[in-house]
Amino acid sequence: MTDPFSRRHFLHAAGAGAASVWIPRTVHGYTEAEVRKMAFNERVEEGISKWDLDTPCLIVDLDRLEGNLDRMQTTLARNGIASRPHAKTHKCPAIARLQVATGSVGICVAKISEAEVMFEHGIEQILMTTVNVTPRKIRRAMHLKKWCTGFIQAVDNPANARDLSAAAAEAGVVADIVVDVDPGGHRSGITAGAPALELAQLVDTLPALRLRGLLCYDGGAQHVQAFADRRTRALSSLEGAAETLVQMNRSGLDTRVFSGGGTGTYNIDHETPGLTDVQVGSYVFMDAQYLALGGAHNPDKYDDFAPALTVMTTVVNAQYEGLATTDAGAKANTINQPWPIIAGETGMSYTAGSDEYGSIRYGDDASRIYAVGDKLELIVSHCDPVVNLYDQMYGVRGDTVEVIWPVSARGKSV
Repeated sequence: MTDPFSRRHFLHAAGAGAASVWIPRTVHGYTEAEVRKMAFNERVEEGISKWDLDTPCLIVDLDRLEGNLDRMQTTLARNGIASRPHAKTHKCPAIARLQVATGSVGICVAKISEAEVMFEHGIEQILMTTVNVTPRKIRRAMHLKKWCTGFIQAVDNPANARDLSAAAAEAGVVADIVVDVDPGGHRSGITAGAPALELAQLVDTLPALRLRGLLCYDGGAQHVQAFADRRTRALSSLEGAAETLVQMNRSGLDTRVFSGGGTGTYNIDHETPGLTDVQVGSYVFMDAQYLALGGAHNPDKYDDFAPALTVMTTVVNAQYEGLATTDAGAKANTINQPWPIIAGETGMSYTAGSDEYGSIRYGDDASRIYAVGDKLELIVSHCDPVVNLYDQMYGVRGDTVEVIWPVSARGKSV
């Protein structure tokens, strides 16, 4: 285990070279816009308390984040498999650099715009797990490939493979490709077995493409409630892809990448023969959706990873018995469910259905009652879309803001 001083030093260094990342000092109630302006113009004094930040704002507990990184890498190393985390969760190059530095073989992205941002901030091993089908996106992908030699993209139909090859030839590059295999949900990917094998063989013969293997991701398997049922679903959904891998190997095709799985199945995925890495995402932050699942050792709560991401909010109305209103509604939390969890409290619930306001409802056994001006933290419902609502996140250790990270890929949805 790395000593705390070294980890803190490295955490600061994760933002080195990016002008928009700095280590803050004191901010007493500054707005996000004021703090963001300081990021580009000057260094400030150390010692900001998270309670001095204006709200709503996005908070990351650095000790918990570091612990989650450790837990994932330790488990995967023991199981003989690698991680290729999905950056769509955090959209933050500094966190992506931490993941790579702590052992990940690269990152995944969902959009070509995310890939561009990550590469601009120093990430060079990038797997795009969705397909590019429009001419503009294909051209952007080939332009990125010119500069980013570690960029790999997915394909799931023959016509798209031919379009990619033509565009790569025109751009003067050889594009690295993985075949996306459908786990059975029919959302994306080509059918396992003969169709997937034939597509892989086509990619292997097209002049400007280079086959690198396959991927198969079953998002539904990640959120099956009971661990035993989740294990059955996860292994079953990847059986077809595993058999496709065998067929590709028999055909002499390149299968160096067989990527799949995720946070909910990270300690199951290594049982799929040939799988090289897992596309874990939410583990860095965790959220209410994952916490509601059962784990391998705790059937009532998925506590393998600590909730590191919260939205801080302020109570703006407390005059009515049994409830209070905050400034963090749907625009700060999304309307994903289960609803956010009030961190550290019991006997109360939170809803974020209103655009601007959140609602606290107290039970008879509420652990406390809030007054106007009080601040509280919410464990988010679903971390991916919540992060996409914010320009920056505040990394804290204890109550002190230690680093401010821009969410550089926020809104990069094309």
